[in-house]
Amino acid sequence: MTELLSIGILPVVLTLFAYQMGVLCQKKFKLPIFNPILIGMIIVIVTLKVTGLGTGEYQQGVKLMSWLMTPATVCLAIPMYEQFQALKQNLKAIVVGVAAGAVSCLTVLLVTCLVLHFDRNLTISLLPKGITAAIGVSLTELFGGTPSITTLGISVTGIGGNMFGVAFCKLFKITDPIAQGVAFGTGSHVIGTAKANELSPLTGAVSSLSLVVAGLLTALLFPLLAGMV
Repeated sequence: MTELLSIGILPVVLTLFAYQMGVLCQKKFKLPIFNPILIGMIIVIVTLKVTGLGTGEYQQGVKLMSWLMTPATVCLAIPMYEQFQALKQNLKAIVVGVAAGAVSCLTVLLVTCLVLHFDRNLTISLLPKGITAAIGVSLTELFGGTPSITTLGISVTGIGGNMFGVAFCKLFKITDPIAQGVAFGTGSHVIGTAKANELSPLTGAVSSLSLVVAGLLTALLFPLLAGMV
């Protein structure tokens, strides 16, 4: 077992198997709750608990897969390129919408943490939950938070948007692809953008641009908010 872990075979196989099981569950039951990422996370956590495998060994084994998240995120630029003219025509509306969403998210999070008397470490760790992990974890580490808490917050936010974003759009009668893209990209970053791409190419492109703008705005505002904690 140790030899398998040392060369990273078991963690990689477990991760791929867990995600594939999630995909199969989604295809079979066709319900939002059967999200492949959520199902995969549960399978991995249960497996680690049952087998007694260390999280450090698991993370080391999937380090290469984690590294591939960065170039995979960059690939979101492809739909942006394909929808360039539409993005250009609606750029002001997109930026204003993303700014409103990012600022309100950070404000609500900060006020909630202060009201509930969360300590500085927990507050810093939760503030970047609305942006992609590549930026959020870096901000947390830079200002003394706990990366694992940030990762959990980002994962829950993204999965929630992926699972229930379409339902919320229907509930609030948000039918415009530009508005939908801003909502998915600002509210649930990369995982939400995956769902936005299923709605339409334009929605996916707007969501891709929105998650980038939201990440940049959060990175600029984060030091100011961290100083208030």
